[in-house]
Amino acid sequence: MFEASGLSDPGCVRSNNEDFLIYDPHRGIFIVADGMGGANAGEFASRLSAETLYDFLLSDTGSDPPSVDQGFAEANKAVRQAAGESPDLDGMGTTLLAVRSLNGTRVEVASVGDSRAYLLSGGEFSLLTQDQTWVAEVGSRLGLSEEALRRHPMRHVLTMAVGAAAELRIFKHTVNVRPGDQILLCSDGLHGVVDEKTLKSTLDSEKSLPQKCHYLIEAAKEHGGPDNITAVLVQVL
Repeated sequence: MFEASGLSDPGCVRSNNEDFLIYDPHRGIFIVADGMGGANAGEFASRLSAETLYDFLLSDTGSDPPSVDQGFAEANKAVRQAAGESPDLDGMGTTLLAVRSLNGTRVEVASVGDSRAYLLSGGEFSLLTQDQTWVAEVGSRLGLSEEALRRHPMRHVLTMAVGAAAELRIFKHTVNVRPGDQILLCSDGLHGVVDEKTLKSTLDSEKSLPQKCHYLIEAAKEHGGPDNITAVLVQVL
């Protein structure tokens, strides 16, 4: 069983919000998507991918549980088809991050792009995902310092996104969880601005889940809020 809360904010610079979130603690499905594209295409891509994946994970596919890989493939197909049918949506894409319950003690984490999931368990704070970005997959191999990578002009360039290509490279694994553990799903408008020490201390505080989400959003805005900010916080009961 889970308790969850989520919040999304345009931030301090952008007028629209291209992030989209779904949190369903009763079914144990939690999703964050961070869209990209001109006009309203990013908003369309993030919502379409998240809702397509959510609907697929709830569908009767004959497998138990439905394959998250197939769900991501369906989301990718839906975004690419919509982009091909409308010039206004051409070139749109989105990150896609999902955490879903497999049973009472395990969750599955799957992601494309650079939206992240973190786990706070037994006082230990750990990253559950791997960024699919130029910095993570190319820049880090060039021997550049952490400071140089943080400031690099290609630091936000994705190497994989839903809608960008016919085939996806999905990062996926399962994690054992126990009562009291917390999982944070967030877009790079949060993790790219607020340091992990603050993320951990917020989750470790006595605040309620909604209060923690609000605090994290405000922390990102205090640091300039250069991007849309989304946080979904899940607690294992």
